[in-house]
Amino acid sequence: MGNSRIKPIYHHTRMPELAEVEYYRKQWSPGIGQIVAGVELHPDKRIYRGVDTDALVRGLKGRPLKKSMTHGKRMCFIFGDRHWLGVHLGMTGKNFVRGEDYQPAKHDHLVVAMESGTKLVFSDPRLFGRIHYAESRTPPEWWSDLPAEILSDAFTVERLQNFLKRRARAAIKAVLLMQEVFPGIGNWMADEILWRARLHPATPAGQLCKRQQDELYRRIREVSRDALEVIGSDWNTPPDDWLFNHRWRDGGICPKTGRPLVREKIGGRTTCWSPAWQK
Repeated sequence: MGNSRIKPIYHHTRMPELAEVEYYRKQWSPGIGQIVAGVELHPDKRIYRGVDTDALVRGLKGRPLKKSMTHGKRMCFIFGDRHWLGVHLGMTGKNFVRGEDYQPAKHDHLVVAMESGTKLVFSDPRLFGRIHYAESRTPPEWWSDLPAEILSDAFTVERLQNFLKRRARAAIKAVLLMQEVFPGIGNWMADEILWRARLHPATPAGQLCKRQQDELYRRIREVSRDALEVIGSDWNTPPDDWLFNHRWRDGGICPKTGRPLVREKIGGRTTCWSPAWQK
């Protein structure tokens, strides 16, 4: 690729968001259609809490990887007709593929070896991630019982408005991070959304007028699409007219106004905004 890569300045300091999860899902795509020859894992690690790891190993072996998908900050891989493997990256988890000569490293807590020699690896140094497994003809509860995806038809402006009413006193920045309604949106996406919508992040959710609610809804979906296209595609660097490239720079400047950006904690999270743009 000719494009430069995103600097990993933020990767180990916060939870991967919608686009990063999509990127890591696709890292295992070379395994689709291939049959599992064996599984190596660390069953005593906390990422497997609640999982029958023996059943996981037996269930995947001999089955082809048929499909993969994401939902917010989660991903799911389907082996055979009824074997579901869920992966939540946590703060430092990542998926990657290696060849048959690869020897698992200390933090490679799941290695799915395919008959072709391809190895699908999940690594998580800090063990904040989570692995799920189920054998079922229908989606397991940990996958089916999730909120409407941001870019689905079920995520409507009315759904957004109703939630803002229920969280009327909370800062809008904090509200956007609530995964029960905004799956996949994390810190940088929330800042980008509010910057594009020209909303101050400390504004109480209940104070947004109808026009602001409509604009917020539009920007939530816009940033989600843009992030998937740019970052989720091949970890490309967003253009400089996004807030993204400026938010962590000391002395960062707003791409819209040329005026200084501000960083401070709002709703318990470090937040970046442009006082001249988001009044």
